[in-house]
Amino acid sequence: MALFLLLLPLFFLSSLANSLPILFPRAPQSLLANLSESNKYPNLPYSAHYFPQQLDHFSYQPKSYTIFYQKYLMNSTFWERGEPIFVYTGNEGDIEWFAANTGFMMDIAPKFRALLVFIEHRYYGTSKPFGEKSYESADKLGYLNSAQALADYAVLIRSLKHNMSAESSPVVVFGGSYGGMLAAWFRLKYPQIAIGALASSAPILQFDDITPWSSFYDGVSQDYKDESINCFEVIKKGWDELMRLSSVKNGLSELSTTFKTCKTLHSVYQARDWLWEAFVYTAMVDYPTKANFMKPLPANPVQEMCRIIDGFPPEVDILTKVFSAASLYYNYSGSQSCFNIGYEADVHGLDGWDWQACTEMVMPMTCSNKSMFPPSAYDYKEFGDQCKKTYGVRPRPHWITTEYGGHNIKQVLSRFGSNIIFSNGMKDPWSRGGVLENLSSSIVALVTAKGAHHVDFRSATEEDPTWLIEQRTLEVEIIRSWIDKYREDEMI
Repeated sequence: MALFLLLLPLFFLSSLANSLPILFPRAPQSLLANLSESNKYPNLPYSAHYFPQQLDHFSYQPKSYTIFYQKYLMNSTFWERGEPIFVYTGNEGDIEWFAANTGFMMDIAPKFRALLVFIEHRYYGTSKPFGEKSYESADKLGYLNSAQALADYAVLIRSLKHNMSAESSPVVVFGGSYGGMLAAWFRLKYPQIAIGALASSAPILQFDDITPWSSFYDGVSQDYKDESINCFEVIKKGWDELMRLSSVKNGLSELSTTFKTCKTLHSVYQARDWLWEAFVYTAMVDYPTKANFMKPLPANPVQEMCRIIDGFPPEVDILTKVFSAASLYYNYSGSQSCFNIGYEADVHGLDGWDWQACTEMVMPMTCSNKSMFPPSAYDYKEFGDQCKKTYGVRPRPHWITTEYGGHNIKQVLSRFGSNIIFSNGMKDPWSRGGVLENLSSSIVALVTAKGAHHVDFRSATEEDPTWLIEQRTLEVEIIRSWIDKYREDEMI
């Protein structure tokens, strides 16, 4: 799942104050910090294990053989030897968080008598090769990339199958968001290990110029516009009003009062980013049922935000309206009397995704005039200069498409790829960078008009709409067909 946070890392915003905060679907910093400090999911039905993983899979220097311990979770309640192994390819964050929010795999495990495995991504959670020093320099961070992560998964899966006498068990990989990208790439890179992949909300086409750079924020904006034109317009006008008020005498003090901050704002960009995150993440997780993924939220939270805005009389000022709507994201439970705006994130901004965004995960984004966000351009040189200043390295903007492809994907993958499901919900702004049409008879796109960010991976509930039930049923049928074909081939 993922849910990933920043493409333009937060630590850039102090130096690029007028740049837009680009959000990638991942766990918010505040959530990741809490998870690392305590067991947030004490009732999670998985046992934790640690695998001695090699630091560098792609060179033969002595330091490459350094061992770190990679965490993985396992549930064998329903498993019978020889039956499938379902593996979640971990995202950028603590693996328990993803396991807790991927109930679909637990729901279908009895049907397949499957073993469930969730593997933590290197440099996240407790799987840090250099412990708390893992982020301190480019020399240590240099081993953090998607190719190393995929190799980790391949080595661990092979070892696990051997140790459990499960050599005949077919492996299917699952992943959502960045994890979905990894799942799809794993199937392409290691077809001898995984017979198929379910990649949910995986924006594998968000690189280079394959997808229009404005697509993500156009998608967010369309979600609000579809609910209410007035809601869309109020949010759109809110940014200028925010900047106007901040420029007058005592403006930040007045904003602090309006936004009910626990501490006085020292920059208007603290308030801007707080609003920005709320509107973007709510669009991503616009689920048809109550959920507690990014934050506790009601069903159809975009609709609820717009109801808040539309419910005010016309004479109420714009910032009160947008603040009240954003408060739904941060305080749906009503437990907060004030907001720590600007103080939630890691003040150093040196978590693993910042490095990944500065090296290979380069997804250019802009805001068009159609967007409800202020128009903005993408400046690669400015972004690259800040990466160089922060880490001593420059991004490689075309490496992902060189390593995994993306251009002419239908023509390319129809020739050699197979057994991948790309699922996307069109309410998810990341869907525009995903695969939205079948690439071949076995690389299929399941697209739902009302789906949000990997909603199909959530646990089934009695309130699930028919379209979601049907989507999951189809996914199960396709996975079943892969396993049946694998069994047939074994008999030959």
